[in-house]
Amino acid sequence: MTFAWEKYLQEKLIDEATLSARIKELGRQISEDYRDRDLLLICVLKGGVVFLTDLMRQITIPHEIDFLAVSSYDKGVRRSTGVVRIVKDLDHPIAGRDILIVEDIIDSGYTLRYITRNLATRGPASLKICTLLDKEERREVDIEVDYVGFNIPDKFVFGYGLDVDQKFRELPFIGVVKPGAVVD
Repeated sequence: MTFAWEKYLQEKLIDEATLSARIKELGRQISEDYRDRDLLLICVLKGGVVFLTDLMRQITIPHEIDFLAVSSYDKGVRRSTGVVRIVKDLDHPIAGRDILIVEDIIDSGYTLRYITRNLATRGPASLKICTLLDKEERREVDIEVDYVGFNIPDKFVFGYGLDVDQKFRELPFIGVVKPGAVVD
């Protein structure tokens, strides 16, 4: 039996067991760092939701969640345009809260720079970033990332929340898309 995603897969970059182990480590560290604090996890939709779900199960201290959706990609473009807009804002105020932004992947940094600047104007007690994947070699703006699951090369990846044309987010691994499998 073949699966629709197999035609896109060049290689599995990070398998399910490796993802699970690293997320457990991140949850332990975040739990220690935020002990006795008012932690609010803000998930950047849509890609961050799978990571958020597994990460929050590993965080052993009380915390809340909220969601933010932004767009920095034009339809059919695989890289950020650098122009970011909020598609769905937070449901609750964040003033005085310890905020941890939960993101699926950071490449250029434009989106996270916009998000952090926007949220900083709302008066949080603290504001930090946790990303599952970091493409440091693609960084175009300086941004401090506090928790990183994995540093990865500049490859088009999918699975575990990341999509190929809005599909395959449900895969339990991070895969690299075959060159030429997707036409921009």
